[in-house]
This record gives sequence, structure tokens and C-alpha cells, in this order.
Amino acid sequence: MHGPTGVGHLVDRHPKVTPERLIAQLIPPPTFADVSFDTYLPDPAEPSQAAAVQSCQQFCEEAIERRAGKKKLFGRREVLPGVGIYLDGGFGVGKTHLLASSYYRFPEPKAFATFGELTQLASVFGFVECIELLADYVVVCIDEFELDDPGNTTLISRLLSQLVERGVSVAATSNTLPEQLGEGRFAAQDFLREIHTLASIFTTVRIDGPDYRHRDLPAAPEPLSDEEVAARAAQTPGATLDDFDALCAHLATMHPSRYLTLIEGVSSVFITGVHAIDDQNVALRLVSLTDRLYDAGIPVTASGAKMDTIFSDEMLAGGFRKKYLRATSRLLALTAAS
Repeated sequence: MHGPTGVGHLVDRHPKVTPERLIAQLIPPPTFADVSFDTYLPDPAEPSQAAAVQSCQQFCEEAIERRAGKKKLFGRREVLPGVGIYLDGGFGVGKTHLLASSYYRFPEPKAFATFGELTQLASVFGFVECIELLADYVVVCIDEFELDDPGNTTLISRLLSQLVERGVSVAATSNTLPEQLGEGRFAAQDFLREIHTLASIFTTVRIDGPDYRHRDLPAAPEPLSDEEVAARAAQTPGATLDDFDALCAHLATMHPSRYLTLIEGVSSVFITGVHAIDDQNVALRLVSLTDRLYDAGIPVTASGAKMDTIFSDEMLAGGFRKKYLRATSRLLALTAAS
């Protein structure tokens, strides 16, 4: 669907991403550009949140100390292995806030990436080159460590093992389901089993609490009509307007590592004809785009089906349930912001 003159379309954009750009992207997203441990507001009803802040601060101190190494004779330094921290908790308890706050405590060089971005980096540069690239880093922070892709989990586990040996410390967050939080640290056990080569270096920190995005968030808004969406897009400088199916098809033409460049400079995203998805590949690409939109704080306005019905019950019952619930939570936050 092509809207009024002057409104751009994501489907007309064909971004290219250089290896240098991939490395430059290894920083916290704009949403977390100004966070710190001081701006994290622990819920008084959830003591694990204040405790997590202390654990992260201790991790930063120890990691910086270990990277400096041990002094040996003749002024040389012995490289000490890195340390690890794993923040385990449900959606919206501030894990990414704490991860980004930890990142900012470290000197350069350092990296902040989603699990997906790290696997993309390994595929673009190659395994050995990726290790060489990151071996001198003080810390690698990984947001939303995913256990639903055994191949990628094994790859990243091997990558991190070699980096830790070289003195790089690792901080990671989980994407645990809210209903699993009471199940004897279920996610943490999964994580440590999957990364068995690394498990010994990680201190697991549980963060409990309700999703802050839903504390004051109304239910999914009633969708607008196609005409209303187009009219609003025309009145919004820097907005894009796209048909849902056309946008999903366009996402299939590029690697998800390009999605960040795809939405660069966009102020607001308008989409017509939203409907439930039953294709796993289409759904996972939409999850990746949602993550980029959320990280950049770009509001979404849509017509068609409600945002909390995009991923069907059947899909939510499958192996990627965590991703779909996180994406739904984020889409609701983005539509509330529009």
C-alpha cells in the first residue's frame, strides 16, 4: 500500500550493513543510553531487585580487576580468566537496565549485544576472527540469552569460553517466562546446563517482580481504520507507512542485522492490515523488528487486528513462546506510546 505523498515506506528501504557498522552497533540501545545503577528504581516489595544492583556492582569491580591482571616479575602481567554474571528473571523487571548500567561502568573496549547480534557477528566474521576481534575486550554484555536454538547456543558457549580464558568477563540476561519464576530457578538451570563449558564462571542472580511495562499499561488499544492510520502518518514528520503483509515480505529480503539500519531516522511507524501470523519464520522476523523498534523507542500505530493477537495460541504453545510473549509486551508498550 502506498500512502500519501511525502510519507516514506520501510519497504522502499534497502539498507546495507558493513562489518565496521556491526561492531559500532555493539552498544546499549537508545532506550538505555542514559541509564545507571542510580536510575534503577528497585521495587520495595521485591528485595531481589536491590540485591541485584549490588551483585552487578561487585561483578564490575571484580571484572575490571581481573582484566588488569596480576603483576609478575619484571613488570609483566599475568592474564586472569574473566568472571560472569547471569541475571535471571521475567519480563520487565529491569534486567536490561542493570546490564546496560554494568556496561557503562567498564572502560573501553567493551561490547553490548543481543544474543542474536552476537551470533550474527560470529557468522559475518567467522568463529576464529570473532574471538580475535573481542579477545582484548574488558566485558561482553549479552541481552536475552536464548536457549531455544541449540546450534547457536553451542556456538556462543564455545565463543565465550575462549574469550573468558583470555580475560574477557561476561554478563548476560535471561528471557524467562513469568510463570516459570517459581519453578526452582528453572531458567538458570537450563542456562547452566546448556553452557556447561562456562557454567563455573557464572554467578546467577534472580530478579523477581511484575512486568513494569504492564504496571500502568491498559489492554491493547482498539485498532484504528486504514484511513485513520494513513492520515496520522501523513501528519507525522519522519513517519513511515506500510501494509503489514508487504512489510513482512520485505523483512524476508534481508538479514535481521540490517533491521536497525532499516528504521534509522524513522520517527514513528504506521502499519495497516495487521493480522495474526501462522508462519514461524515471518513471526521471528517480526520479533526481531519489534526488538529494534523498542530499543529505538519508535512508536507504532496500526489498523487491523489488536497487537496482542498477532501470535496465535498455537504459536505461543511452541518453542519460541518466550520470544513471542516478549514481542507482544513490547508492541503493547510501543502502541501505548503512539
